[in-house]
Amino acid sequence: MAKQKALITNTTNVTAEFYDVDSMDVVWHGNYVKFMEVARCALLDKIGYGYKEMKKDGYAFPVTTLTIKYIRSLYFAQTATVKTELLEYENMLKIRYEIYNQEGALLTKAETTQMAVKFGTTEGEFITPERFRKLVESKIEN
Repeated sequence: MAKQKALITNTTNVTAEFYDVDSMDVVWHGNYVKFMEVARCALLDKIGYGYKEMKKDGYAFPVTTLTIKYIRSLYFAQTATVKTELLEYENMLKIRYEIYNQEGALLTKAETTQMAVKFGTTEGEFITPERFRKLVESKIEN
């Protein structure tokens, strides 16, 4: 199966802090999701439609699915690079993540989907906000 083409990409560095690791100095598995959130915010900021802009437009974008595959561990004080790729944007946000250590070894692969939800009604939207779509379309990488 072919890998889905990324529309917009970004990279973000994160460092495994003391509070991210277990007693063996290995990053606890749930903290990879936190690293993904940091990287997702950076990708959305690159697009120009971060969480503050979503809120101004009256939308929340909760994560509706998360798939994650752990391959190798990240350890205390190591820096990792999180590569984020926007895959879909018209009906939902679909983002792919790859987390690499300093040596370039792949540590984790993941994917999330998020759906636009109107604040006042809490109803899901089947299309993302027009302003968001226009911003994405102005930044799509060829």
